[in-house]
Amino acid sequence: MPSKTLQGAPKRAAAAKTTIADVARKAGVSKATVSRFLNHGDKLLSADIARRVEAAIASLRYTPSPMAQSLKRGKSGLIGLVVADVANPYSVAVLRGVETACREAGYLVILFNIGNDRAREQEAIAALTSYQVEGFILNTSGYLPGKARQSDHYGKPAVLVDRRHADMQEDFVSLDNASAMGTAVDHLIDAGYRELLFVTQPLSNVSSRIERETAFRHCIAGRSAKVGGASQEIGEDDIESLEQALRKLGKRASRRPAIITGNAVMTLRVAAAAARLGWTLGKDIGLIGFDDAEWAPLVGPGITTIAQPTDELGRMAARCLIERIGGFDLPPRQILLTGKLVARGSTMPE
Repeated sequence: MPSKTLQGAPKRAAAAKTTIADVARKAGVSKATVSRFLNHGDKLLSADIARRVEAAIASLRYTPSPMAQSLKRGKSGLIGLVVADVANPYSVAVLRGVETACREAGYLVILFNIGNDRAREQEAIAALTSYQVEGFILNTSGYLPGKARQSDHYGKPAVLVDRRHADMQEDFVSLDNASAMGTAVDHLIDAGYRELLFVTQPLSNVSSRIERETAFRHCIAGRSAKVGGASQEIGEDDIESLEQALRKLGKRASRRPAIITGNAVMTLRVAAAAARLGWTLGKDIGLIGFDDAEWAPLVGPGITTIAQPTDELGRMAARCLIERIGGFDLPPRQILLTGKLVARGSTMPE
């Protein structure tokens, strides 16, 4: 709401911010002398001059800009984090891990959400560069070739999270998607499910989605004597296709059908579609999803998930980047972390 000025009350001019020049004038010294005091205390000044500068700072209540001081020393203490979709619970969970590790190391994180708009990745990196960030953690779409991306980092180190880039030359931290999918498929087989459907958002060259879909197909091929399966991409607003896929799967009731979803966003959509069809999770259809969102235990009988070690993913990405900022110079690393099965009522054994 706009501020208002009371009728009859005199308007006050905004107080000018005290500058280093004001301190220098009051102390009767140069700005360079004040700067030396701020950066080194009284080590490079006589006791008398140091006392005068200190008294002037106290009298004027001068507070130096942390950013300005950091930049003078060649470091901002800032790290840029670019995420594809901050509405995705995965992104928020990883952010917590990144922020914790950065805070412990004395860095601050600036977040830029590109809202799944691939064209904004370069915009995000340019904007964060203007804030003098020392490096980037990127959870983006991964559509740019590696060589093109290198110039877009403005000479700053970067670490990729979850999504690979073609010909990438950066450190990469992610869930081990092949192992996680194997865990999900084996859990469903052990629970008696024999007809599986993997439902994912459109692959759209997003590496993590592609890896999970590929791993699903390999799992089905390797266990074909026990289980059958198919995969399907579903657009964000395509409710009709989702419900059609569920109805088709439901016709295989004798085979105990189950769905594996590619992430928490899709898990919630599938749970909602099953509810509209009047189905009970764990009874009429099984459901297991990647990402253990906070609401997963609360939906129906509780949704079985593959929990990603999101906190550790974020912490590891931050540690890798801070090492690069500090001068670590070895070939790019690929770090894959193991997921954890969290069994709940949506995959009840027969």
